[in-house]
Amino acid sequence: MGSSRLPGKVLLKIGDKPMLAHVVDRTCLATSVDQVIVATTRDPADDPVADLCAERGYACYRGSLHDVLDRYYQAARIFPCDAVVRITADCPLIDHHLIDQTVNALLGKPVSEDQRLIVSEAESSSKMEVRFPYDFAANRLPPPWGRTYPIGLDVEVCTHTALERAWREASLPYEREHVMPYLYDRPGRFRFLLLNTIADYGDLRWTVDTPEDLAMVRQLYSYLQDESGFSWLDVLQIFQEHPELEQINAKINHKDYRAVDERRGPGNLPQ
Repeated sequence: MGSSRLPGKVLLKIGDKPMLAHVVDRTCLATSVDQVIVATTRDPADDPVADLCAERGYACYRGSLHDVLDRYYQAARIFPCDAVVRITADCPLIDHHLIDQTVNALLGKPVSEDQRLIVSEAESSSKMEVRFPYDFAANRLPPPWGRTYPIGLDVEVCTHTALERAWREASLPYEREHVMPYLYDRPGRFRFLLLNTIADYGDLRWTVDTPEDLAMVRQLYSYLQDESGFSWLDVLQIFQEHPELEQINAKINHKDYRAVDERRGPGNLPQ
C-alpha cells in the first residue's frame, strides 16, 4: 500500500476487482504451483491487504517492510516448500503459462521452440542441491543480461536452499529489498538461467507502478474478452491491434534493480 509512485496501488480496481486479486487469481492457474501466499508487511498501512486476503481466502504472511528477502524467507519457513516462485503484486497481466515454463526450466525440462536459455554455471563448491539442475531461474534479469518478455510478466524461481543462503549472506540494501539479486548479481555464485522468448518484446511496459501504467492496463482490460484465462500472447495481439495503448505509459522509466526505498532506515536488516 505504501508505493511511492502510486500509493495504495495493489488494491486499486482494474475492471471489477483489485489489482492484487488479479495477480493472485492468475498465479493460482499455474499447475506447477501448490500454494500462493501473499507476503505483505506488518505496517498498519497494509492492514487492508491482510483484510482482502481474509475476505477472499488467500494465504497471507506479514513480515518486514523493507527487508523483503527476510519476509520471503520467513514465509517459506511457515509454508514449507522445495522452491519459491516470486511474483510481484503490480503485475496483473502475469501469465500462468510463463510461471510453469520458468519452474520447468529450473527443473531442467525442455523449453518450447520459441524460447531460448542463457545459462550461468556456478563453481562446483556452490552446487547446493543435486536434485535441482539450477538454483535460480527467471524470465527477466537486469543488464547486462537483458530481457525479451514485456515488463510485467516477471517470474523468478529459486530453490528453498538457495533462498536460505541468500537470506544468510546478502547484506547490501538492494539485495534485501529486491529479494533475489544475490542469486544472480555475481556469476559463479549460483547455477542460474535466463529464459527468453526469441522475439524481443522487452521494451513493452505492462506493469503498474504509476498512474499512467494503471490507465494503460485499465484500457487494456476493456478490450479483453476473457478477464481470467487470457495469455500474454492475447495481450500482445491487443497491443498490435491498438498501438495507442503503448503510448499511454511509454515515457515511464523502469526503476533500476539496485535502487532502494529512501524511506528505509538503518535498522531494517535482521540481526
